[in-house]
Amino acid sequence: MTTPPALLIAGHGTRDDAGAEAFRDFVRQLGARHPELPVAGGFIELSPPPLGEAVTELVEQGVRRFAAVPLMLVSAGHAKGDIPAALAREKERHPGISYTYGRPLGPHPALLNVLERRLDEALGSAGRTPGDRADVTVLLVGRGSTDPDANAEVHKAARLLWEGRGYAGVETAFVSLAAPDVPSGLDRCVRLGARRIVVLPYFLFTGILPDRVRHQTEGWAAAHPEVEVLSADVIGPEPELLDLVWERYEEAVKGDLRMNCDSCVYRIAMPGFEDKVGMPQQPHFHPDDDDHHHGHGHGHHHGAHSHAH
Repeated sequence: MTTPPALLIAGHGTRDDAGAEAFRDFVRQLGARHPELPVAGGFIELSPPPLGEAVTELVEQGVRRFAAVPLMLVSAGHAKGDIPAALAREKERHPGISYTYGRPLGPHPALLNVLERRLDEALGSAGRTPGDRADVTVLLVGRGSTDPDANAEVHKAARLLWEGRGYAGVETAFVSLAAPDVPSGLDRCVRLGARRIVVLPYFLFTGILPDRVRHQTEGWAAAHPEVEVLSADVIGPEPELLDLVWERYEEAVKGDLRMNCDSCVYRIAMPGFEDKVGMPQQPHFHPDDDDHHHGHGHGHHHGAHSHAH
């Protein structure tokens, strides 16, 4: 029987040591769960180990075939462009390797269940019962991207979280690069009549950006004492997340995967983004994850993605 492809986990990267360690620990947990195959993980930027080092680690174990799964909730520039570009570079560096590429994680029903649990925990800590949701407005806060499709995926997650769960509403905001920001999102909830709001970070692990969400939420709440505002936790390394990464691995191995290209700026001319169609793919690096005023949106990054249809 042929050996199954190794599993390579591709992470975003963060300047937050705890967040980077959470990723590395998650990769170790996956490896322990699946002793039958080599598992390695690396980052696109900002934190060690880099993705190339993880590939080298696998190659040194004799791996020739692997499936790469992006440990990312939305398909933004990293999943569409940077990781495929990095993998193409590794293929040149290690002749003879081949790989398949999996889909980003969200908005999967299993993760929506974890988000629901995080909301229940936040409400429970405020002395409320889980069934007590009719007056709760949720503000789901995504990372934010210059890619409209990626931002739309956060809205899709918000809608799916709202469906059938009994919350008054689920609104959306972003912590960087896209409007509305957290304070504007909270203002919007109030304009919609919210009296009790739970801010829910749409992030896998702790890090600088989820911390910023919490700080901005606390700042806004202090200025609006008439509104009850609670902060929920990030998704974290839950069993559902381990299961989902494995599901994405199996899809990639079987070759049955479709990235969402229906509203992708690299394939379809979208208003204001026409210049991106067919752009060549090249790696892109954030100069800094701490400061969202950096040079995004100059049209030099996130080239056309090479996924199969």
